[in-house]
Amino acid sequence: MREFLYSEIANFYGLTNVPEDPDMAIAAGRQLCENLLEPLNTAFGRVSIRSGYRSPEVNAYGNQHGLNCAANEANYTHHIWDKLDCNGHIGATACVVLPRFTRLSREGTDWRSLAWWIHDHLPYSHLCFFPKLTAFNIQWHEKPLRRIDSYIAPKGCLTKQGMDNQDADHSAYYTAIL
Repeated sequence: MREFLYSEIANFYGLTNVPEDPDMAIAAGRQLCENLLEPLNTAFGRVSIRSGYRSPEVNAYGNQHGLNCAANEANYTHHIWDKLDCNGHIGATACVVLPRFTRLSREGTDWRSLAWWIHDHLPYSHLCFFPKLTAFNIQWHEKPLRRIDSYIAPKGCLTKQGMDNQDADHSAYYTAIL
């Protein structure tokens, strides 16, 4: 939990990054770890946490000061793990880097290979890929969306429910990364 609570925003601006409801944050974080991060670690090696839990205070500050934080209500069940979303569900998101995949990406491996591997093997809710270090947000949620977005070319939505590629065979995309 220590890694998830570390916040550059909180440290730099002297804010507190502690859950208001520790039991809910731990329950959501446990699901994130057991269902997503631990299997990623088993398959790809070390998982580096860039950003995990954000208190409403830290998140609101980040949103108000242009520090890449969504509004609090939009971040419930994402980086704010101890608040229910508007439908009464729990969830948790972490921004992570897989050093092994970062190396592969620098050598030309397409981010979509990892995205499709996760899609086919893990019960994620939402993935969003970023250019720096091929970092990505990965979300566990009680009612998973199964959506993948990216800020890496090709940018936009790779898949979401209702798209033809949602249930297709993606194995050809990721055989080289295993």
